[in-house]
This record gives sequence, C-alpha cells and structure tokens, in this order.
Amino acid sequence: MSDEILYDRDPRYIPRVAAVHDMCGYGKCSLTAAIPILSAAGCDVCPVPTALFSAHTRYEVFTFHDTTEILDGYLDAWRQENVDLDGVYSGFLGSADQVAIIKRLYAEYPHALRLVDPVMGDGGEIYATYTPELCRAMGTLVDGADALMPNLTEASILTGRDYPGQDIDDAQVDEILGALLAAGAKNVVLKGIDRGDGMIRNYVASASTGVAGKQELAHAKLPFMTHGTGDAFASALCGAVMAGRPLAEAANIAGEFVRHAMESTQYQPNHEERGVSFELNLDELTALTRR
Repeated sequence: MSDEILYDRDPRYIPRVAAVHDMCGYGKCSLTAAIPILSAAGCDVCPVPTALFSAHTRYEVFTFHDTTEILDGYLDAWRQENVDLDGVYSGFLGSADQVAIIKRLYAEYPHALRLVDPVMGDGGEIYATYTPELCRAMGTLVDGADALMPNLTEASILTGRDYPGQDIDDAQVDEILGALLAAGAKNVVLKGIDRGDGMIRNYVASASTGVAGKQELAHAKLPFMTHGTGDAFASALCGAVMAGRPLAEAANIAGEFVRHAMESTQYQPNHEERGVSFELNLDELTALTRR
C-alpha cells in the first residue's frame, strides 16, 4: 500500500491552478466553491468559466450561457502573457467541445497536474444540461488523469455500466476502480459509498499499486443532504494535493472538511438547495500551508 504524492510544494511558492468550471450566480458550487477553497489552501486560482448560470440546475428556474466560443481567445491571451500553470482542475462543462479546451491546456502545460472531477450527475441521474455526446467526451479525460474523482453515478457512466446505487460491496468497488485504472487513470478517488451504517466511504486507488492497494476512508454521515458537497470535496482535495499532501491524506482532509462544513450548513436558510456553507471552515485548509 502506498500514498501517492502528486505535487512537491516549495512552501515559499504559490502554485497556479486553472479551474475549468462553470460559474453560478446563486448556489454554492463549481467556481464559487473552487476559488475560495483552493485559495484558502494557498493556490493562485485561474478560472476558466465553461458556462454562466443564474443558479445551479437543481433550481426549477435558471439561465444558462455556454461560453465555448470565447475560450480559445481567452487562452490565447494567457499564452501571450506567458501565464504558467501547475495544475489543471476540471469539473462541469457546458458542451462537448470544451473537452478540447481542457486538452489544449494539457498540451500547452504538459508539466501541470491533471485533476479531473468528471461532473455529470449524482444519485443515478444525469444533470439537465448534459447530453450523451458530452458524457462520452468527458470520458476521454480519464486517460492520463493524475487524480480522477468520480461519484458512483459518474463512475458508472465512465465505465459503461448501470448505476448500482450507493450501497456497493468491496467486490463492486474493486471492479469499478479497476475499470477506471485500466482506462488510463493514474489515481482514482471513488466517492460516496453509503452502506447504511452511518458512514460515507471514499476509496483511493493508484495504478502503481493496483486495486489490491486501495485505501478506504470513512466519514460520519450527517442526517441530511445538501447541494454542492461534491464540488467542495474535489476542490478541497485538489487544494490539499497542491499543498503537498499525499493523495489519500488529501482525500481524508477533504472528507472531514466537507463534514465540518455541513455541520455549519444546517443552520443556514434554504441550505438543501442553496448548498454547503464552507466559509466558516476554510481555516482547515489555510492550515495546510503552515507545516
């Protein structure tokens, strides 16, 4: 068993991370989570907005604007200014064509970590703006991902299997992790296994040790759900990785950060839709830069 260190951080240096996500005006997710969470972990966050929403898609009414047509010019300007990157963290995409934007970043910044949250759905349901073409395109980001972070819905889409529900046994976990590693992911964090025993489990596996070396991380489950926990988890995990923490440790840090943030969230109005309130817990991530 090993715990992969993906980024060796100089404590005097602030790494730059491109956050390729959508922006929601209302609802705590995507860039409104990634920017403060990664910043708290000591990263310089460089947003690449894939879409603009008035609110996230769990709301009955929302506006949606696909930004694909502006992104090549956006990145051209970065190149002209010699912007450098240490990581590319991708999440929700507005169209299948935006996968080419992520791959452009991979080509132009070959030394940057590839941190992939394949945001496509949850609870067995695909998000409203996602098409089969976009899901297939998202799947091409698996090969070469330094850290792939799917939930069970997304892992099912990526591996071409029926959604099994949240309660899966170790053999099913191994099967899914093995399929994602076989598809080219260097490391996988499989999120959100719920066996009804009061715990939420995440599993970390590396191509270097295989499924046999997987690590289980269990966190106490709170008696309510809220939107945006996946984005908060992935952003905190990426922040901990960029702070130099080994991957399984980073996943554990992220799980505890989300649990503590949810404890704060329950006192906020309309939290089920509004999303996870992490602001009072950002000091947990700021502490990562103070060894």
